[in-house]
Amino acid sequence: MQISESKRLFAHAQNFIPGGVNSPVRAFRAVGGDPIFIKKADGAYIFDEDGNAYIEMINSWGPMILGHNHPMIKEAVIKAMENGTSFGAPTAREVEIAELIVKMVPSVEKVRMVNSGTEATMSAIRVARGYTGRDKFIKMEGHYHGHGDSFLISAGSGAITMGNPDSPGVTVGTAKDTLLAPYNDLHAVENLVQANKGEIAALIIEPVPGNMGLTLPLPGYLEGLREICTREGIVLIFDEVMTGFRLAKGGAQELFGVTPDMTTLGKIIGGGMPVGAYGGKKEIMEFVSPAGPVYQAGTLSGNPIAMAAGLAMLRHLDTHPEVYASLNQIGRKITEGIVKINLDLNLNYTVNHIGSMYSLFFTDSPVVDFESAKKSDTALFGTYFQAMLKRGVYLAPSQFESLFLSTALTDGLIEVVLSAHKESMKEILG
Repeated sequence: MQISESKRLFAHAQNFIPGGVNSPVRAFRAVGGDPIFIKKADGAYIFDEDGNAYIEMINSWGPMILGHNHPMIKEAVIKAMENGTSFGAPTAREVEIAELIVKMVPSVEKVRMVNSGTEATMSAIRVARGYTGRDKFIKMEGHYHGHGDSFLISAGSGAITMGNPDSPGVTVGTAKDTLLAPYNDLHAVENLVQANKGEIAALIIEPVPGNMGLTLPLPGYLEGLREICTREGIVLIFDEVMTGFRLAKGGAQELFGVTPDMTTLGKIIGGGMPVGAYGGKKEIMEFVSPAGPVYQAGTLSGNPIAMAAGLAMLRHLDTHPEVYASLNQIGRKITEGIVKINLDLNLNYTVNHIGSMYSLFFTDSPVVDFESAKKSDTALFGTYFQAMLKRGVYLAPSQFESLFLSTALTDGLIEVVLSAHKESMKEILG
């Protein structure tokens, strides 16, 4: 039997790359089998090294809001490359995209470009500490803010599926300044604030978490956090690396009407290129060097290729609000279809959905926080993942990841996805 090219590449990669992959979830350990190596992508499809096509439901973990290889983004990248790939110096596009972000995101009065979501969150915490003169910060259990040391405490996502929610290499000294609260529990936050009075610099949160599976804020929760942080002089940071420009032009903060003090961004503002950003109130951002004393730098920050791709994407989203109506409709059709199929098969699995993001949890209990997410049957999810893959639908290879939809999903493709779901569920039932 001839070995597939993906299997050959994965075996070969393990000689040179830790675990054979450059990000843990890609290893497929949470779903079984070997990872698929991707050769190209276009529209709603990805194509592997063996020539197989899959309808893709992750969209590079969020940024491909218009589908893969969009002509507008590709043209912007190619045109920018004609002038060079990196300067390590200011460019006009940096100013243009910064102005557009300030226009679109309610909380952002000034913004600093970086290279990844991890850089953005690390920098935002540093700035909040510099601004307040305090050391501690609160994060929510199961929320993932990148792989910075301070954040790898009950981090969700790949940290769950790899069995290392508290990563070796994170020192006790680092961990002691990270305070944990369950998501959707205002009382727990109040208790932390009272027990650490005057010591908390920031509270960072994914307003809509996507790294313990998609979980939604309960009514009044985000508003309650805003009130606590305002009262206590704590910098409220919304990590909108996933939700920024996806749930609305202004992200989750626009959708829910709650304005944080700082926001971290990524994914979509690069149009698929490596990029991140953090921004917020002018008086806070003025603490960033060279305007202020908090140091943060990066040679490739504001890279001209990433800026060109991001500017094309944001300009399109800013001038075409119908994109969001289309995304919301696609999300509704898929999730309502999944729920109906499940009910027809007497299955009561939980589906969480907002806009163009959703998660199917293999539990019949509501999923509102990290503990309820962990009730999911991860082995059953792995079986489901493989069944869908066999039918040409590529899902996130982890129960604890949100799916991200794109406008490239036509009604015909949605029907294919729902048919694959129905047959996969029948297969699971035997």
